[in-house]
Order: sequence, then structure tokens, then C-alpha cells
Amino acid sequence: MVVASKSRIISVPDLSRIVLPSPPAIDFTSIEGKHLFTEALGNGTMEGFFKLISYYQCQSEINYCGLATLAMVLNTLAIDPPQKWKGRWSWFEDSMLDCGGPFSNIKSEGVSFEKFGYLAHCNGAQVEAFRTSESTVDDFRNSVISCASTDDCHLVASYHRAVFKQTGTGHFSPIGGYHAGRDMVLILDVARFKYPPHWVPLTLLWDAMDIIDEATGHRRGYMIISKLHRAPSILYTVNCRHKGWNSVAKYLVEDVPLNLELEDVKDVREVLSLVFRSPPADLKDVIG
Repeated sequence: MVVASKSRIISVPDLSRIVLPSPPAIDFTSIEGKHLFTEALGNGTMEGFFKLISYYQCQSEINYCGLATLAMVLNTLAIDPPQKWKGRWSWFEDSMLDCGGPFSNIKSEGVSFEKFGYLAHCNGAQVEAFRTSESTVDDFRNSVISCASTDDCHLVASYHRAVFKQTGTGHFSPIGGYHAGRDMVLILDVARFKYPPHWVPLTLLWDAMDIIDEATGHRRGYMIISKLHRAPSILYTVNCRHKGWNSVAKYLVEDVPLNLELEDVKDVREVLSLVFRSPPADLKDVIG
């Protein structure tokens, strides 16, 4: 790419097409990569791949690898977002996973291992998190095989790119499959502008996760993400990010107490009847 300045023309390297360092990685679309896929598919360890690839996306910001990975997995698991995407459509995108917190730090610094787990949980997923200091490479392999053999859960790796001779530092991406004969995993890299999906040795990915994150002082690791199946309950959750929250809050804090004073309610049933007698129109969208 060429950039013109007032005094001279400056040549800036185009970073949209970086050659995937191979070895250690194997491009998914190469002859060898396709062969690995075919064999793994025959062995039943590519079951989660098809749904993941259907929702495969590219991170929208340089440091949004964690958010893009999470949005991809949440959509794959068909989890209902706490807020609408556009119009009446339900969809997760990486810019709507804040859970009420500021995005400024994430845009400049990305998300930590802990933050990723928190965002996954508060957006409706069940999360099992394992740092390399709390697990073993054999445990990791078993988790990879388990998630690769079903579409009910998906494994996300938090690792350091340097181990694979790739540009960049800490990164998140989902694992799309496993080849038992070669002990390799398929990384569906969400930095699609940089690298394509690629196979890497599982033990090398473990080494890439077993590196201390300088920002937190802790080692990286992996997470198993699945759909949270709640038992039927009379309890509800409140979406404070919905645009109608202000009117609902006023109704609950001001109008309901006043009505309780004016009417002679005798039990909980009558209280609930009063609350839901004439609620604001936004109540059904805020409480879910």
C-alpha cells in the first residue's frame, strides 16, 4: 500500500496477506490440510466443525479476537442474546458482549482469560475454564476430543502466537476439530485478515497456552463453552441495557409502591396481580 504525504510518498507494508508459517501449522485448504480433515471427519472428531464454520466470523477490531470468538460460539450454540441485534433479529456480534461494562479498554487491550469467562457466562453460556497450571496436556487432549466429537460444546483456546512463529501475541480462537493419528487440532483463527484456519500439533498448542500473560501474571489456558440449561423457574432476569429500562424502573420504584398503599392487598398473589395489571409496554422486553 502507498501513502502520499506532503513531502514524499511512503510505502507501507500490506499486512492483509501474511504467509502462514508452515511448519508448524498446516493450512486447512492445502492438500495436506484437506487430507487431515477427511480423516478426522471419518473418525468422528469433526462433529462440532460444521456449526462453527456456519457462524465463522472475523474480528471487527484488532483486539477483538476474544469477543469475536465468543460471539461465534454463542451463535453456534443458539443462545438467545440478552438484547436484539438489529430490528427484531437476535444475533451476537462482538460489539454487543459488554454485559453493561465499558468497551474502551477492550478495544485497546483486548480481554483477559478471566474477562472472557465472565462475558461468556453473563451472556448465557455455561463455562468450564482451565489454566495450564490447573490442568495437564492429557486433560486438554481429552477435552478437545470430547468437544470435537459433539456439537453440544465447543473449546476455546487462549494462547500466544509466537510459539507458532506467527505475528502477534496473545490470541483467542475456537478449536474446530481434532486429528487423532497426527495429534493435531484445527484452529479457526478469527483474525481472518491475517491467517486462514490451520492445523497445529496439540502439544504445541499446549505450549502456546502455557505462557504467562504479562497483563495478568497468570498462565493462559482453555475453556469449554456449552449452552446453560436452566430448570424451569418463576424467577426472571432483568436486562438493564434495554432502552425501555428507565420507564420500567420508574414504574417499579414509584408507581407500584403508590398503588400498594392505595389498595388493600392481602397476599403475594394480589401483589403480583397489581404489578402486572397495567405495566409499561417495555416490561416484557426488559424482563426475560
